[in-house]
Amino acid sequence: MSQHSIKLYGFPLSGHSHRVELMLSLLGLPSEFILVDLKQGAQKSADFMANLNSFGQVPVIDDNGTVLADSNAILVYLATTYGNGQWLPSDPVGLARVQRWLSVAAGQLHGGPAAARLAVVFGAEVDTVSVINRSHALLRVVEQQLSQSRFLAGEQLSIADIAFYTYLAHAPEGNVSLADYSQVRAWLAAIEALPGFVGMPRTAVGLQSK
Repeated sequence: MSQHSIKLYGFPLSGHSHRVELMLSLLGLPSEFILVDLKQGAQKSADFMANLNSFGQVPVIDDNGTVLADSNAILVYLATTYGNGQWLPSDPVGLARVQRWLSVAAGQLHGGPAAARLAVVFGAEVDTVSVINRSHALLRVVEQQLSQSRFLAGEQLSIADIAFYTYLAHAPEGNVSLADYSQVRAWLAAIEALPGFVGMPRTAVGLQSK
């Protein structure tokens, strides 16, 4: 268990930031949230890009001098450093299954439910019909998977579930209804029932994150 406080540079309404905030809380790790004002472009400042993330995105963590960016990469780091083997399988097949869903989180999830939410809540210029259609295509796959296994990568909770939780929980903010996906809704409820769960606010004002 970490005896120091891990600094999390993020934005409260960023789903990518929330992934890390949720993981830190579920692991019971002391942390300090440092606001990066995305509305003012703080993530694109020379200091931020030179010292924290050269891509100019949140979240970033500083774990006692270890600075890491990218939400999924941070999840891997936290799981392997502090997770006691509970969040990331060590066997090749289990590890590959988690990696598959992390790739989907960076692809179809980012280009579907996350983009739909950006369009409606933050006014981002995207093809809303296309991203909503992509969202439902993804949700149908997730629904099928969760009808076969308790969690995304199998019967054990993993960082794959944490990577997916926020943008699926907030999909309705992007006019992506979850009404037809009973397995997804049950899975969301299971994560929300975990000790240490923290939610993300349901109003927002603009962000760029990865």
